[in-house]
Amino acid sequence: MPILTWLTRDEDLRAARRAPYRLLQEDPALGGGDADTGNMLIQGDNLEALKALLPFYAGRVKCIYIDPPYNTRSAFEHYDDNLEHSRWLAMMWPRLELLRELLAEDGSIWVSIDDNEGHYLKVIMDEVFGRSNFVDTVIWQKADSPRNSARQFSSDHDYIYVYARSENWKPIKLERTAEADSIYTNPDDDDRGPWLPGDPYANKPYSKGLYEMVGPSGRVFSPPPGRYWRVSEERLRELDKEGRVWWGPKGEARPSIKRYLSEVGNLVPRTFWSKDDVGSNRTSKNEMRALFPGDASFGTPKPERLIERVLHIATKPGDIVLDSFLGSGTTVAVAHKMGRRYIGIEVGDHADTLCAPRLTKVIDGEQGGVSNAANWTGGGGFRFYRLGEPVFSEDGALSPGITFATLAAHIWFAETGQAPTSPADGPVLGVDADQAVALLYNGVLGDRRPQGGNVLTRQTLAIIRDHLTADFNGELIVYGERCALTPPSLVRERIVFCQTPYDVKVRR
Repeated sequence: MPILTWLTRDEDLRAARRAPYRLLQEDPALGGGDADTGNMLIQGDNLEALKALLPFYAGRVKCIYIDPPYNTRSAFEHYDDNLEHSRWLAMMWPRLELLRELLAEDGSIWVSIDDNEGHYLKVIMDEVFGRSNFVDTVIWQKADSPRNSARQFSSDHDYIYVYARSENWKPIKLERTAEADSIYTNPDDDDRGPWLPGDPYANKPYSKGLYEMVGPSGRVFSPPPGRYWRVSEERLRELDKEGRVWWGPKGEARPSIKRYLSEVGNLVPRTFWSKDDVGSNRTSKNEMRALFPGDASFGTPKPERLIERVLHIATKPGDIVLDSFLGSGTTVAVAHKMGRRYIGIEVGDHADTLCAPRLTKVIDGEQGGVSNAANWTGGGGFRFYRLGEPVFSEDGALSPGITFATLAAHIWFAETGQAPTSPADGPVLGVDADQAVALLYNGVLGDRRPQGGNVLTRQTLAIIRDHLTADFNGELIVYGERCALTPPSLVRERIVFCQTPYDVKVRR
């Protein structure tokens, strides 16, 4: 597969691995509502924030929507959108790598972009996510009037590139609309209701698809050259007897198999999203003015209906949604109203001056945007975090104050490449295939002394075994401060001992 090369590519491909794992430090004063909903708003560099999330959310995010800087050679209030081309690619590559690791196997990623970097973005996303996992390009009609001051063309649209984590991803269909139903009619007063004439022919060879059919007027019909009847002769005659075949008002037209409105399902998503359906730039600016009257809130927001459609197609209630270029907070606001869990990351000061206040308004039941469509009346909550110190120092030592839960998540992720599905309630972190992972660290065995319970002894091994099923006979990996068992004992017990902090692997 062709790849894109730029000045600092080799260095940029290693950027995600070099980024440190940082702690996330909560600022309770900036959170809102019910803190136990699992929703997160993080202020900080999104590369390091994504790395901090890996041990806890790898493979768990159902939908990622990002609206990165477009590199339009112009300046916005909250972003420097004037990055030199290779710097823009250097910024995007490592973040896409980390986003891919966070994405669930049945998840999808949606990236808004325009023509300034869109085609280059497509090439690197093919490489990061796999060309076979490209789903489609959505065209969003962002403008509702021409810009007559444009030097050449007035740009009416942006793109949204859609990629899946695997080829088996399926979109959730959209609810039917009055416009979609309006093309169904009932010219023959069929008791089954409105219908649409369907093409009776198929292009692919069909063994029972070549025959002659005589219509009510006596006219004989055959498929055009190179085409075939869609159904067998026997089946077509059955449909005709049931009144499911239309021969035209005089019975002389080619047969059409009726498709009844009552029998069709919801709508497959299409790739052109009009301003009438999902809103425009003007819509989003009006939404922000309504939320923050008189304030210069944000220069480039997206309308809530646009994000609503993305989340409808890609998620169900309770799924995790991630936006690592949060901007004005539209993604998390809509996710909140739609009953999705969410993680929003924003580097700018407006994480706490705009995004957090916007979410607080949502919790209080604000009625703008998609609130009415989502039957939103208020509730829920979120926690606000900032990036803290690295989990590991440059020499591999653990930072002071690392909790058992934090270290356990890092070790489980390092050993398995997965985020834990639930916090460990004892020294055993989990079993992956025929391998179990255990951690002896401050307080896990009930001894709160720093040195207590951290040594692998016969007593602590017995406690670990008690937390495993009786039939487990696989390899046991134990992390601890020191091992008091002899090497032959470790071999006999099928134990691999790893000393903390020196043997704690940082998954790169």
